[in-house]
Amino acid sequence: MEEAVSAAEDKKALHVNVLDLHAVSSFTDFFLICSGTSTRHMQAICDGVIERLERFGIFPSHVEGYAQAEWILVDYVDFVVHIFSEKAREFYDLERLWKKAPRIRASNGGG
Repeated sequence: MEEAVSAAEDKKALHVNVLDLHAVSSFTDFFLICSGTSTRHMQAICDGVIERLERFGIFPSHVEGYAQAEWILVDYVDFVVHIFSEKAREFYDLERLWKKAPRIRASNGGG
């Protein structure tokens, strides 16, 4: 998980948050939530996370939304990476939806 956070931050992801879902979810342990400024930026964040984790032999079970790049979801089973456009992040507001989940890491804006 830390490598995924580091990879997203290396690609200048904005507003990086990690939610601990252990106590509130049975389908995954963590959400990594971040934003990008454009389609290309969001895809670069996604590529950076996938490439970094592949070096450690960790591969996603599923990637969704890459081509549209409004909300890219990368499922690693134990954790899920959500890369949003600012507009989609505001609309879906996962942090509010999962407000009972403790934040274990958050950035002040990213970049």
